[in-house]
Amino acid sequence: MKRKITPYLIVSPYIIHFIIFIAFPVIFSIILTFHKWNIISPMEYSGFNNYIQLFQDKLFLKSVLNTLVFLVIHIPLQIVVALFLAEVLNQKLRLRGFFRAAFFLPVVVSGVVVTILWQQLYGFDTGLLNRILVFLGFGKVGWLVNPKLAMPSIAIMATWKNVGLYIVLFLVGLQTVPKYYYEAADLEGASHWQKFTKITLPMINPTIFMVVILSTIGGFSLFIEPYIMTGGGPLNSTLSAVLYIYKQGFFYYHMGYSATLGLFFAIIIVGVVIVQKKFIEREV
Repeated sequence: MKRKITPYLIVSPYIIHFIIFIAFPVIFSIILTFHKWNIISPMEYSGFNNYIQLFQDKLFLKSVLNTLVFLVIHIPLQIVVALFLAEVLNQKLRLRGFFRAAFFLPVVVSGVVVTILWQQLYGFDTGLLNRILVFLGFGKVGWLVNPKLAMPSIAIMATWKNVGLYIVLFLVGLQTVPKYYYEAADLEGASHWQKFTKITLPMINPTIFMVVILSTIGGFSLFIEPYIMTGGGPLNSTLSAVLYIYKQGFFYYHMGYSATLGLFFAIIIVGVVIVQKKFIEREV
């Protein structure tokens, strides 16, 4: 009897955690999409009204497009910068361990702290970046007040915040490439660029795919940066989908509609990841 019960006792903490923190919230959210609820009063069944409202909500569509713009800027920039720095830090350098730790440090710092720091750097009148531009003879730039520059500015800041994690991932990938490939290429007189494109990139393709997926999921969850730096402005140019969902739920108390937006947005994320898996992942 003990042999039969013991395995269930061992996995019971995970099962309990899964039921309370994953299964129940997901099921409750799906049920909530068919109801109208403001947290205070009892839920009212509303049928498919939330879904109808979703497809008529132009602001939600704009928030999704803003998030996609962020991803288009952030993911390529993240991969290029992280891979370049990982390639440099994979060489025999003095103080290599210090630089690796220094690049990873922003990852462990609170996102709120980093966002406030960059908000000060981007300040129009007193920001360090504009002070440098004025000192060099250029005009001030509205990093966070110009609708065309606000989202790219946030993407640059997010890249700085997260690049350390992807440097570590790329370093792991680079160190798994067999050295004899490079030795054979050296005998053939291959240049460093040829070795990088013909050996390094194909061999670390699984790592690149993982970085793309993690960057995509992280980009879709964009919230802290626009919430603190711009509040979704100017002119809703930095209103991310998660920020819009948050506002619907906790600003306007439209919990049913917020759950509907969250469910639909989750489907979008899954679709994007599937497309990435189809076009990016390759067997080595």
